[in-house]
Amino acid sequence: MAPDLPEAKIIARDEHPISRNDIDREALKVLHRLRDAGYDAYLVGGGVRDLYLGKTPKDFDISTDARPGQLRKLFRNSRVIGKRFRLVQVFFHGGKIIEVSTLRCQSEYDIDGPVEVLAANNTYGTVAEDAFRRDLTINALFYEIKNFTIIDHVNGVADLKNKIVRIIGDPDRRIKRDPVRMMRAIRHAARLDFRIEPLTWAAIKQNVADLGMCPDSRLRDELLKDLKDGASAAWAELAMDCGLFQVLLPFYRKDPAPETRKLLLACLAASDRLQRDGTRLPEQFLFALLMLPWGAAEIGLLDDSVDSGAKTKLSKVARDAVDRNLQHLNVKRAQKEAVTRLLTNLPVFIKYADKENWPAWLTRKSYFNDGLLFYKVYLEATGGPVVPDEARIVSAPPRDEKPAVRRKKPSRQSRTPAFADSTDGGVFGLRKK
Repeated sequence: MAPDLPEAKIIARDEHPISRNDIDREALKVLHRLRDAGYDAYLVGGGVRDLYLGKTPKDFDISTDARPGQLRKLFRNSRVIGKRFRLVQVFFHGGKIIEVSTLRCQSEYDIDGPVEVLAANNTYGTVAEDAFRRDLTINALFYEIKNFTIIDHVNGVADLKNKIVRIIGDPDRRIKRDPVRMMRAIRHAARLDFRIEPLTWAAIKQNVADLGMCPDSRLRDELLKDLKDGASAAWAELAMDCGLFQVLLPFYRKDPAPETRKLLLACLAASDRLQRDGTRLPEQFLFALLMLPWGAAEIGLLDDSVDSGAKTKLSKVARDAVDRNLQHLNVKRAQKEAVTRLLTNLPVFIKYADKENWPAWLTRKSYFNDGLLFYKVYLEATGGPVVPDEARIVSAPPRDEKPAVRRKKPSRQSRTPAFADSTDGGVFGLRKK
């Protein structure tokens, strides 16, 4: 049974920095329509956190006491997604989507006592219950559109002011219920330059091995969020310090040597700078940056010898290493091949970098642009110049190739009508039963 939840702190409009002028126009439309229809409407989660900190949110998620069916009637330009707990996506011009969820009850996995068959009304709940089922205090704030107040059940505003990342409730119990919460805590600490609260940090270090219990695809998706966030270097430092990095990437199982760790953090820092400046790096590029320092230390990836025989041998060793070390993250075959190309061709770019012009045979290769950018990121990471704007050209993400299907040419002598002349065959000539 859910415990009694504490009363919320209501922060009045003149006591917080959030302004409606900073909220996305379409999100405001959804909030106002819900309010005008008699429902409670709240901006929730990361949107409130970022607005409070003076940042521009990536997403504007909304919660309400309206049920999915009621939302569909209110927003004709919408659809329902999800299985057990359903969300409503409201569509606007330009492909913009605002997600609206019904307030949820406290998760059955986080309530003390045994969990048996769920009650029929266990899905939906109150603002307080919805707040306490969230992972972090700084992500459990509600901005209420009727009175423009912030509703805070978990002291999230205090943690924002003090720059603290804290898991809601008992961190040890919450992490055991969902180990991915460890990754989220570290991600937000790195992204916001916050410190992790001591009990949360201790629980992460104690339970870090449980991360291996999560599905491979989920770990891959969460890792990619960390690598694409523009704060992957800070994330890697925290992840290595608590042991999560070594569990997530087992080929770094033993603590990296100082020079390996230095190169890894420098590569990620260069990647962060590019992504903060607007360059979108494909996933295989990010995986290759993760593996580069390990490859240099363990398989001699950056050895001077790049003759054809040595390069062929190195390619095989690298291919086997990439396949083995990324298999647990369920990385697609085409991506692993792209990672291998980036790693094994880096010595070639290093060899010809001192020449006035790149060899013509190299510039004609399909991987030239990606390989050149990978080399320039490596160069920046090792103390060279920053990657210039004109070098930031990346190819489209690789796709698993499918065999081409040869289509049979239509015969000019067999042009049957769409509808059969005789009704015996039914519509389209199909035999009636």
